[in-house]
Amino acid sequence: MELSINTPALLFPAITLLMLAYTNRFLAIAALVRKLHDEYIKEEDKLLKRQIKNLRGRISLIRNMQASGVLSFLLCIVCIYLIFENHQQLAKIIFAASLLSLLLSLIFSLIEIFRSTKAIDLELSDMEIKERSILKRILDVDDEEA
Repeated sequence: MELSINTPALLFPAITLLMLAYTNRFLAIAALVRKLHDEYIKEEDKLLKRQIKNLRGRISLIRNMQASGVLSFLLCIVCIYLIFENHQQLAKIIFAASLLSLLLSLIFSLIEIFRSTKAIDLELSDMEIKERSILKRILDVDDEEA
């Protein structure tokens, strides 16, 4: 079975959209890091330290997602060139490597999604603790007034 130029070319729009999504995730995290940095300078908090640790891991994952996506894109281009030069066997190998790189990028993305939900859970748990503390203070004040 011969590999046509159309096969690797089909990945171009998919990879491009993935890279756009990855870049958006990176920009969102960069903004969050700047915000947390400002908060950290004002006051040191255990939650902030956990969030910073989580963000550091997520940034690493996003870097790996982007690198794998770019590698997949580059391998697609090489594959198309090899098809153009009529090196079918090598083109198939490079295309397979491109697909594996894309798969790796998606796996990094999935792990990053799980980490991002963990970060949101950290925020929610902190809010719940503060809410309980406020309620307890309100109830204690009501008990003292009675």
